[in-house]
Amino acid sequence: MTVTTRDPLAGASPVIEITGARKTYRTGDIEFEALRGIDCRIFPGEYVAIVGPSGSGKSTLMNILGCLDVLTSGSYILAGEDVSTLDEVALASARNRRIGFVFQQFNLLASLTALGNVELPLIYAGVAPAERRERALAALERVGLGDRWRNHPGQLSGGQQQRVAIARALVTEPAIVLADEPTGNLDSRSTEDVLGMLDDLHGEGRTIVLITHEGDVARRAQTVYNVTDGQFVGAGTEIAK
Repeated sequence: MTVTTRDPLAGASPVIEITGARKTYRTGDIEFEALRGIDCRIFPGEYVAIVGPSGSGKSTLMNILGCLDVLTSGSYILAGEDVSTLDEVALASARNRRIGFVFQQFNLLASLTALGNVELPLIYAGVAPAERRERALAALERVGLGDRWRNHPGQLSGGQQQRVAIARALVTEPAIVLADEPTGNLDSRSTEDVLGMLDDLHGEGRTIVLITHEGDVARRAQTVYNVTDGQFVGAGTEIAK
């Protein structure tokens, strides 16, 4: 089944195009097919949610979309670049240039301040210290934490830590924000806060791909796709706003 999101820009090329995506894991003589022939096209400026229970294949798909893993077969074109057969070094470069990540566990380094955590992608990109500090401070200001840049993660609430993670995701100005269960560890107030930020980013023209098992969270997206047993089930549903 080919899943194609509504194209918000007439004539635009997909920012994500996956064809015949299959991923098989092998342990000894045992094989498990986590993805079974998914086709997917997402266009610039889309807000897409991929929904499924544990074991459905959504986490595997997230790893493929985020260039954290490679397909067993099929192709993946990311912002015009074929990343299907890249080695680990090239995949890391593609991740850093194209994708901003927001994870359920925040993935912040406890030994670094909020500023230090947000600077990390710029360090990997080779940005000079003065510029990366300026950009990281601006990103923290953008998420409402400009006055907390000296704080370490342990000095911040869960919602504030996720804001730091969002700032880190934005600091490289990526084409795509990939959010993997971004509200899974948050209370209802912080959840609404984080989802509001994703809404704002979408309003600014960012491409948002949200991985979740929560239907209420998924409904914030324009289009929702359900994944079961490594396949999309039914056509994508555009959500009325």
